[in-house]
Amino acid sequence: MAYDFDLFVIGAGSGGVRAARFAASYGARVAVAESRYLGGTCVNVGCVPKKLLVYGAHYAEDIDQAQGFGWTVDNKTFDWKTLIANKNREIERLNGIYKNLLVDSGVTLLQAHARLVDAHTVEVAGKRYSAEHILVATGGWPHVPDFPGNEHVITSNEAFYLDALPRRVLVVGGGYIAVEFASIFHGCGAETQLLYRGELFMRGFDGSLRDHLKDEMIKKGVDLQFNADIARIDKQADGSVLATLKDGRTLAADCIFYATGRRPMLDNLGLDQLDIALDKRGFIEVDDRYRTSVPSILAIGDVIGRVQLTPVALAEGMAVARQLFKPEEYRPVDYNTIATAVFSLPNVATVGLTEEQAREQGHKVVLFESRFRPMKLTMTQSLERSLMKLVVDAETDKVLGCHMAGPDAGEIMQGLAVALKAGATKRVFDETIGIHPTAAEEFVTMRTPTGI
Repeated sequence: MAYDFDLFVIGAGSGGVRAARFAASYGARVAVAESRYLGGTCVNVGCVPKKLLVYGAHYAEDIDQAQGFGWTVDNKTFDWKTLIANKNREIERLNGIYKNLLVDSGVTLLQAHARLVDAHTVEVAGKRYSAEHILVATGGWPHVPDFPGNEHVITSNEAFYLDALPRRVLVVGGGYIAVEFASIFHGCGAETQLLYRGELFMRGFDGSLRDHLKDEMIKKGVDLQFNADIARIDKQADGSVLATLKDGRTLAADCIFYATGRRPMLDNLGLDQLDIALDKRGFIEVDDRYRTSVPSILAIGDVIGRVQLTPVALAEGMAVARQLFKPEEYRPVDYNTIATAVFSLPNVATVGLTEEQAREQGHKVVLFESRFRPMKLTMTQSLERSLMKLVVDAETDKVLGCHMAGPDAGEIMQGLAVALKAGATKRVFDETIGIHPTAAEEFVTMRTPTGI
């Protein structure tokens, strides 16, 4: 059968664009449909604008710390509208880059909603297109629990476009997005509280890192409330909102921001018409080649719920393009030893196993940990401290995990991820000569175990 396209991609986020571009470079006829914004969540309402806002929030600390180095900054003021306007201009620029990447690669771009009709047909704006392979890469969407008054909350989608900085913000959640936006709102000058229903936020990260971030955020002035959850929200006459907690307490705020997880964005895609299987969490089930229960339809990225990180979606997109159109170069995505960073204030980054995971897997571990005041802060009034930690297998000397909280943690962790991927031992770390004076050198100068 002759198809209109060899590959039809639904979703022009990071994974979809990567798959489309490289498939086209391998000679495939490719189309991409996107109904919302080019670049997906990461570029528009995710990683990129979030980090720009984190930079903006951190300037408050930079200005205060400058006094210790002889700088006097008079009349320190902050304008939220300026930050958002400049962020919007940068995102518009990136949207244009994504469009050019697709078009210049020879990809047909359809900027409208796409819906599956059958195993080889997609409908876009009333027109049908056939394709030998269809790739679903529509990403995720913020999830807000169902409770009275939930219509009064915002999510990350709306936070990036707030007209003004709220005076009092209540952040609900305990993952990446919650701690990052709590840091953003607080750094920009809002009175900020973070509520999490569990004992301690950042579940899945190393215990030392979680405790350290908690202590540092409290020192900075963020009000952290654990074992707390909202039962209902009521709008007040003055436009503010009143949250009633499940323990009976009430908290007043001008904005309540929910970061309680993300669901796969599968709305009106027609998956039910094709009987495409979903897992118990609602994500699309795929095999080791990203094929769904309908073999001609594949899925990658946040819709499959494996590791919901932009670089992972990029790797999956590349894998799909290669397996379909250049199989001699195909290699599966390795989901082990994936580094990640949380752009809270302070930053957090990690790669490999946590102490808890290493013990659960049966490793006999040796721990190396260092807590110190960054050199940049020694002439300031800041009390912030950094944390660096290595988890080592006592029997093989292999470094199982690296963890850090402190300035530029993500930048430092990227290099360590290469070392762990290569199987570096603690001896390799010890024999590596550090760059002095830097914080990063601490990772190669820790000699005395702090725990086993």
